Amino acid sequence: MKRDKSTKTAFQTPVLLGIHLIVVSVLYVGAEWLGMYLTARYPNLYISISLVKGAFFVLAMSLIMYFSLRHWQRESKAAKQRDIQQRKQLRALDQFRENVIDNALVWINVLDPQWRITVWNKAAEQISGYGREEVQGDPAIWEWLYPEPDYRAEIGAKVTEILEHGTEVQGFETRIRTKSGEEKIIAWNSRRFFNDDGEMMGSIAIGQDITARKRAEHALVERERQLATLMSNLPGMAYRCRNDKTWTMTFVSDGCSSLTGYSPSVFVGSAKMNFTDITHPEDRQRLWAEVQAARKEERPFALEYRILRQDGTERWVWEQGRNVMVDGVDCIEGLIFDITDRKSMELELQRLATHDSLSGLYNRHELMRRLYEDVARAERYECALCVLLIDIDNFKQVNDQFGHQAGDEVLSRFGTILNDTIRTVDYAGRYGGEEFVAVLPQTRLQEGIEIAERLRRCIESECWTDAGGNLGTITISVGVVAYPDVTGSVEELIFAADLALYRAKHSGRNQVCIAA
Repeated sequence: MKRDKSTKTAFQTPVLLGIHLIVVSVLYVGAEWLGMYLTARYPNLYISISLVKGAFFVLAMSLIMYFSLRHWQRESKAAKQRDIQQRKQLRALDQFRENVIDNALVWINVLDPQWRITVWNKAAEQISGYGREEVQGDPAIWEWLYPEPDYRAEIGAKVTEILEHGTEVQGFETRIRTKSGEEKIIAWNSRRFFNDDGEMMGSIAIGQDITARKRAEHALVERERQLATLMSNLPGMAYRCRNDKTWTMTFVSDGCSSLTGYSPSVFVGSAKMNFTDITHPEDRQRLWAEVQAARKEERPFALEYRILRQDGTERWVWEQGRNVMVDGVDCIEGLIFDITDRKSMELELQRLATHDSLSGLYNRHELMRRLYEDVARAERYECALCVLLIDIDNFKQVNDQFGHQAGDEVLSRFGTILNDTIRTVDYAGRYGGEEFVAVLPQTRLQEGIEIAERLRRCIESECWTDAGGNLGTITISVGVVAYPDVTGSVEELIFAADLALYRAKHSGRNQVCIAA
């Protein structure tokens, strides 16, 4: 805008001077006409009129020249002041630009067409370790920054593309060697630039040190690789799911395939089925309740339940997890492991703790524990209850004649027959040696006798030739006691049944006797 004003002033000055000259010319012509008129009228005043006319002309010309030169001088002085002010502003602007470039937080350097450094800001010094006095005009900077010849040649080819072919680069990454020997990664944006006459002056490059970011990215990639390796080799399944009734999966590790028989993609987003679909129906409600209780108490949870694999087999799993919020969504994260073998061992240990190893029936401890409960229940609710005390006849002869292995086989097969003969609500156990007890809840005397007789006939008709040889016929004797026909404690009921068994044996064996 100021340049336009100066131009306007330079144009106005000669125009104004021309106007003044026109005015003087008009006055001169007017004075000549007036002089001629006065001379013709007053011839004797010719000399005086000529003098007055000349003086007037000189005065007018002087005044016009004075005002014209004064106006021109004033305008010239103003133009000079404006020029000085503009030069100051341009210097300030150049200084501002230099300060902006020099104090920028990114590396800025300028190359001339001969690849010489002409601008090298403070960030370039800090990142590279080289001062501007070291690099300006010195081509050795290329060898310092890129000591490997082949790599330096690649960088040079890119600079050639920029300077000679006008290629613009963005995000071009290079590895530099700093003065201290450290390797850094710089991302460059570069292009060439021109002066007002269109002459190519060189290229300007802006570099950002992305070493820390690259290291972080590399660490993240390495961590993800390690995590993927861990997930792939995890002896179980890692997961993240929404906390909803169907446990909608958002992430499932590859261990899902070996655990469930299904591909992870089957469960992610409930694409084909929900995880609840493979959870054992008897465990679903318990699983939901325990997870929600843990979530409410803000604690992790650990629980065991059963799943149904794709092949239809049932597996025990152990799950540990906790509630998390992911992008505002209520989720569960955890691990699931197959504990079928361990669970089978635990169940077997539990069974061995309560069952006889030969007969497969309850051992005496568990038998008596349950009998105490049933007798107490019968007394409390005045319910019927039958107890059968069973003895294998002449069992000692089997051991003596055929050996203890044959005797063990008899005990095992007898336990199976006994368990198959009684009802599902009944139970039996090995009382000791070849004596067994069968407990028949909610059973009166007559029904108890019928069950005892059915058992006796089954044993008598059984073929025992497979038990270590031809054992012949094996029989049993049974003593039956019924509550409330006989009252008293567990020991008193067992004693009454024992007396009935004693009578059956001394009456010829292979029979059922009732406690009196």
